[in-house]
Amino acid sequence: MKTDRNILIAFILNISFSIFELFGGIFTNSVAILSDSLHDLGDAISIGISYFLEKKSKKGADNKYTYGYVRYSVLGGVITTTILLVGSIFVIIGAIKRLFNPVEVNYSGMIIFAIFGVTLNMIAAYVTREGASINQKSVNLHMLEDVLGWIVVLVGAIIMNYTDIKILDSIMSMGVALFIFINSFKNLKQVVDIFLGKTPNDIDIDELKEHLIEIKDVEDIHHIHVWSIDGYRTLATMHIVTKAKNIKKVKQDIRKELKEHNICHAILETEDEACDDLECHIDLELHPHHHHHHH
Repeated sequence: MKTDRNILIAFILNISFSIFELFGGIFTNSVAILSDSLHDLGDAISIGISYFLEKKSKKGADNKYTYGYVRYSVLGGVITTTILLVGSIFVIIGAIKRLFNPVEVNYSGMIIFAIFGVTLNMIAAYVTREGASINQKSVNLHMLEDVLGWIVVLVGAIIMNYTDIKILDSIMSMGVALFIFINSFKNLKQVVDIFLGKTPNDIDIDELKEHLIEIKDVEDIHHIHVWSIDGYRTLATMHIVTKAKNIKKVKQDIRKELKEHNICHAILETEDEACDDLECHIDLELHPHHHHHHH
């Protein structure tokens, strides 16, 4: 599977690189490189987690997970994104500390490392650019952000080499960290919306309802529920009031309309008059097994 393989390649590149980088950071005494290496290590770990969750998410539906395991991939996205958020905060804190007490940095060593860094991460970013899961997106975000970080380090090292602006090391890592923070935040919001069962952004329920009611023989529609499993596949359930003899035809028309709204799986219930709306209220008082038996 492409997405799996991409994530695995990303993982191998990242872990080998972060070890290489750790030595680099110690050798050049650059906080930008050191904080990058820790950050890459965190990346590698979260990408490892993503890989397993992505693999698991490919399992088909079974009795335990009737919609399949897709949400595991979404979960991978949550973990990866959270690590990114926390990581970027730490980088910012480290950079601020360094602002107040600048240190000598070995710039030429830093330049060599940065060139390596840019090349390797570009390969990784290129490898992970395809693939359509939120998990894959967060992994790719990691990669892109590594490339960015390294380009910034490279430019900074060159400037610091020729001038004496030591605080650049810190300012650079702060800029990258902020960029990552903002992007991760958007990513996390998307993922949380899925877990909360929010209506996907490309679907307007009122408009959908108008379209459906225009269908021949559909008298009314209520209880429209639309949600997404993974941010790509959208599902819907609804009640249709119809007096039509040929209910199959009505359902076909409705499914056709839903397809145009990118809803690929729908559960349609029909009835011939308005719905006697029985909500499920779970009354804990009535459930005997919630009672503590007094002896």
